[in-house]
Amino acid sequence: MTLAMGREDLMEYMGQIFPQVHRDFVVEDLTEDSIVMRLVVEDRHLRPGGTVSGPSMFGLADVCVYALVLARKGRQSLAVTTNSSLDFLRKPEGGKDMIAQCRLLKLGRSLAVGDVLMFSEGSDKPVARATMTYSLPPEGSAAASFG
Repeated sequence: MTLAMGREDLMEYMGQIFPQVHRDFVVEDLTEDSIVMRLVVEDRHLRPGGTVSGPSMFGLADVCVYALVLARKGRQSLAVTTNSSLDFLRKPEGGKDMIAQCRLLKLGRSLAVGDVLMFSEGSDKPVARATMTYSLPPEGSAAASFG
């Protein structure tokens, strides 16, 4: 299967549908099977103690899988998260961006499942692992495309 959207188109589209947070996330690499995304860590992403907050890491995992689904299926802005699991493995470094490596485990007609490993930039030790499941709108429905 080929990509429905390339890196630049994907970043532009995400800016349209998520203007409030699109500058937080940068697609570093995109292939048919995987995406690498950066969370640009700023003070608002930190919790007391100087570490990246759990909600910020959840957001990175969620946006990462969502972006890969968009890249594969096209403009499906109404795909929604139906399940998530997040394991915190070690403390991330607060002064460094987070890097997520995601691959799709399943991309079906109605469900997509992705696996995400998250790292502090420059480290090869994962700080968190997430599995995200999305419900996809029926193909051809008015909800299936946006923008």
